[in-house]
Amino acid sequence: MFSGIVETVGILRQISHSENGAEAHIDTGSIDLDDAEIGDSLAVSGICLTVTEIEADAVKLFVSNETLSCTVFGSYREGTRVNLERPLRMNQGLGGHFVSGHVDGIGRCVQSARDGASLRLEVKVPQRLGRFIATKGSIALDGVSLTINSAIDGAESTIFSVNIIPHTLKATTLGCLSVGDRLNIEVDVIARYVDRLAHFRWNLK
Repeated sequence: MFSGIVETVGILRQISHSENGAEAHIDTGSIDLDDAEIGDSLAVSGICLTVTEIEADAVKLFVSNETLSCTVFGSYREGTRVNLERPLRMNQGLGGHFVSGHVDGIGRCVQSARDGASLRLEVKVPQRLGRFIATKGSIALDGVSLTINSAIDGAESTIFSVNIIPHTLKATTLGCLSVGDRLNIEVDVIARYVDRLAHFRWNLK
């Protein structure tokens, strides 16, 4: 479990594809790996991955074919910058919201505009994700915990807006986001379960 508060931005040093998936070699930037162990989880731009090898300033992680197909990771290349966050610890404060690292789908930035000192983004997601998105609710974009300003539903998609404050622009990859770029989307985990419970409530009557 993660909080959506990115610790540092890493760089994809190398990615090797095979029929079984891919192995990613990632520079971990300022993250302290002294207490890291093989088998630990690491959120990479919102995707929970398992560490398979540890170096002084980098890790290797396995990426399954499923993850490559349903996240933006499949389009990453050497040099891609990624948001990194280690899992929450029991004695750690929760600054964002509960983020599982299980990406629900891919969104696309459709508008980017200055809003005072912040950047206001509009993101389009498939209709199937629209029902989980609520004004003033939480969402994770590439692993970054954000508050939804507004949401407009269309026939085939939902467009929602968020504001990115100056610190987050500097501390994450969102500061380099351009219109047309794709993002890993994780909806609020509570919304997932409410939707599931509602499904059973109506179908079991």
